[in-house]
Amino acid sequence: MALDETTRSDQARAWRLTLVFVGVLTILRMAAIFTTPLELYPDEAQYWLWSRHLDFGYFSKPPMIAWLIWVTTRIGGDAEPWLRAGSPVLNALTALVIGRIAQRLYGGQPNGKWIGMVAAAVFSLMPGIQLSSVLITTDTPLLFFLALMLWACVALPDAPPRLRPWLAAGMGAALGLALLSKYAAIYALVGLAAHLFLSRQARRAWTPVMAAAFLAALSAVFAPNLIWNYQHHFSTLEHTVANANWKTGRLLNPLELFRFVGSQFGVFGPAPFAVLSGGALLLTLRKRLAQADIMLLCFTVPPLVAVAAQAFVSRANANWAAAAYVAGSVLVAAWLLRWNARRWLIGGLAVQAVMAALFLAWVIDPRTAEAMGMANAFKRTRGWDQTVQAIIERAREEQALRGGLTAVAVDDRFLYNVAAYYGRDYFGTPAAPPLRMWLHEIAPRNQAEVEAPLDAALGRRALIASLEGIYRGKIQQDFKTTSDLQIVRVRLDKKRSRRTDLFIAQGFQPVPRDPVTGLPPTPKPRP
Repeated sequence: MALDETTRSDQARAWRLTLVFVGVLTILRMAAIFTTPLELYPDEAQYWLWSRHLDFGYFSKPPMIAWLIWVTTRIGGDAEPWLRAGSPVLNALTALVIGRIAQRLYGGQPNGKWIGMVAAAVFSLMPGIQLSSVLITTDTPLLFFLALMLWACVALPDAPPRLRPWLAAGMGAALGLALLSKYAAIYALVGLAAHLFLSRQARRAWTPVMAAAFLAALSAVFAPNLIWNYQHHFSTLEHTVANANWKTGRLLNPLELFRFVGSQFGVFGPAPFAVLSGGALLLTLRKRLAQADIMLLCFTVPPLVAVAAQAFVSRANANWAAAAYVAGSVLVAAWLLRWNARRWLIGGLAVQAVMAALFLAWVIDPRTAEAMGMANAFKRTRGWDQTVQAIIERAREEQALRGGLTAVAVDDRFLYNVAAYYGRDYFGTPAAPPLRMWLHEIAPRNQAEVEAPLDAALGRRALIASLEGIYRGKIQQDFKTTSDLQIVRVRLDKKRSRRTDLFIAQGFQPVPRDPVTGLPPTPKPRP
């Protein structure tokens, strides 16, 4: 009894330290997002636009990100920090849930009293989590709800029989919310199926009633998004498939596979990914995997293998396998403590703590990043407000002195999103011309092109803003006349600037797009 009391006391102390660690880190991250001069990334501005009109789905993403921004901006307003405020909070909660998962699974192994804190630290100090804690991204709610699902899954076998159907329903609801965050949550369903297939103990824990409760809760939560997709011609699913890029380019790309695998050292961290990949291979070959290891690998391996395969046949972004690292964080912590690998543990976490501190310094004062040659990493979060104000200034001039405008049209979704956000006090007024999107291809490729396409009525006399002037020639083909070119350059850092071409275009008559490629013809050189 004395030993049990001592163990409980040690675990309570470790949990208090975990709360302190996660709390301090969250406060630092909140301070960074409230003090940084960095502007919104264009995708963040897009999510803000979605949050103005709540729905069960959007063109390229499920709805959770918009719902989250709606909550935080209702609390503090539409300034950049309040758009992002949900990220460090949800990441903190995810770390704490991961700590509880680790404690339940591995608390009885040697050094088990520290397992929860180590797992929470591995997750919290991931480079990918460092980045997502100062931005608002779909991965943040995804990982939180996946952690809740995994926590319920871990608790289920030891729960009283009368509570198991409720836990199964909770698992289903959490998975449904994860799917409403990002469709990558489907990997968790694959992981659950793999665990049930491999583990007789797991199969015995489930009953038909529990399975029905799980599926009913999952269906009830996720069904509204499926209905929305059906009503909108499955646009989100179609965009997700198109993002895989299987129809274009060269299939079988070993270099892309190599790049993806290498990028995971940057997402999860050098030491943690080495431990995760090396440990999984070594323990599997030696047949020394514990039952808990097998369960967590079932949730870790599918996203990594699936996205690696995607990279091999086409391409893959580094964060597409982020769903692996909820269970992966627990595995790394468990193996390092089991192996008594203190140098790996302390060294790996120390390196990532230094990286976290350095990254926060860059966010708070981007000049430090510029001085260290890292300015390029922040170029998409700088200069947008100044660009938008230049567009607004030209629009006001045209409205006041030159016969007015029927629209302000842009040719890039990034520019549309930031113009809507940083120009919200202008474009939201009755006197301002509407903000519209010029369509490059025959069919819409993003939400702006779906909801705000430029048409003939609004294209009678439009101010065009062409980002970097890339499509200027093709835009000119779509109008009877164009005139009054103005080139705006916004300095991003000592070496880089952003160019926007502003000009007046009258008489919108778009040339036919190629029915096969969907693209307009290549413009002829003008004399």
